[in-house]
Amino acid sequence: MTVQSRTLPIVRSAACGFLAILCIGGITSQGRAQTGDGAIAQAASEAFAAHCFSPFMTAGRAQEVLAATGARVDFYDLDPFSNAAPSPVTGRAATQGTDRRCEVAFDGDHAELAVSAAVAGLQMEGIDTVAPVPDRYRPTDGTALLGALFLNPRRIAVVHVGTRPGPRGVETFMFVERMTPLEPVE
Repeated sequence: MTVQSRTLPIVRSAACGFLAILCIGGITSQGRAQTGDGAIAQAASEAFAAHCFSPFMTAGRAQEVLAATGARVDFYDLDPFSNAAPSPVTGRAATQGTDRRCEVAFDGDHAELAVSAAVAGLQMEGIDTVAPVPDRYRPTDGTALLGALFLNPRRIAVVHVGTRPGPRGVETFMFVERMTPLEPVE
């Protein structure tokens, strides 16, 4: 993975540790109870890890499990894996060359928590084969994790986690975008 402060070996070497702490209530911030923004960050990070990497996620399910955490959600899937109806782009414009986005954002700087959750989610789905990051993705000042991984030989997922200006100050964001199919490799 191309990252500002993380590298792919973390996915392989520490994934079991991240997976172990992902159990409900397992990801905590400095070992203390979460309230307010911290509770939302905790719940949203766990929900992202548990659901956004699943090929069966739908717009309805995103509202049910992601928005219920109090996070802001941006989800579309123009070419669902299942027999679900496609869900249109309703948030920011689709990134060129993608057909799916699953994103959560929440108030405050919770980048470390979000990176841990994203890595755990990748491991839970068995997504661990590094791919080149497409040129259209660039780290920003707040990037904590940016990488691309193969979902299969013709599909790539790009994961970006970090902080950025939000509606109420700094917000943490986590997203995964699925690229449209690549040409077959011969």
